[in-house]
Amino acid sequence: MQSQFDFMNFISQGGPVTMMVALSLVIMSVASWYLMILKGYQAMRLNRSYAADDLAFWDAPSLEAALRQANVASPIGRLAEQAIEAAEHHQQHASKRLGDACNKDEFVARVMRRVIGQENAKLETGLTILASVGSVAPFVGLFGTVWGIYHALVSISISGQATLDKVAGPVGEALIMTALGLAVAIPAVLAYNALVRSNRTLSAQLESFAHDLHILLTTGAAMTSISKPRRSGSAKASLHLQEVGA
Repeated sequence: MQSQFDFMNFISQGGPVTMMVALSLVIMSVASWYLMILKGYQAMRLNRSYAADDLAFWDAPSLEAALRQANVASPIGRLAEQAIEAAEHHQQHASKRLGDACNKDEFVARVMRRVIGQENAKLETGLTILASVGSVAPFVGLFGTVWGIYHALVSISISGQATLDKVAGPVGEALIMTALGLAVAIPAVLAYNALVRSNRTLSAQLESFAHDLHILLTTGAAMTSISKPRRSGSAKASLHLQEVGA
């Protein structure tokens, strides 16, 4: 309890600068933990939905049924919906100048790249804040320590009592600001690295689904030679393109 009162006394005696440093660290800590919990839950939910949506799509007996079963609120559902709409759009306007400017393969691929870019941007939302907190918080805490030591040394010089017990206490209290800065930064850095890895895995899964869907939409048949444990080959082979006239 005594150390807690000493630290609070250090903040109150440090003036507006120390108070602003402490407040900044508290705000950064609250923001980073909010994002860590939110993005962590989002990553776990997406990891579960990717596998389920992928399996449900390829297990459908036809492309029309797969589109009905697709969860349009999920990245895979949105990708499948817009890719199929692009294939249908090209099919309907193939006789016009659109067919001369861009073939079906490139047209569908462009739509898929756009959707994948949008989904990746959603995954990366908030990561900049975590990276900034991880980079800035230690320096904010160090600034608080430097200012606290300076303030303590000025007070000691005014009092004229420069003994070890008079110096060690204020300096030790000032060092707590550096410890607080590290306590804020370390979880943010670890969470940022974990989320970047998770996002990279999710993006790779979406790219893999887009690759197989692109083959289906451009050739009219699903590619069954690729071994993927999460899919059944017979169900994947049964998916056809009669709905888009391929």
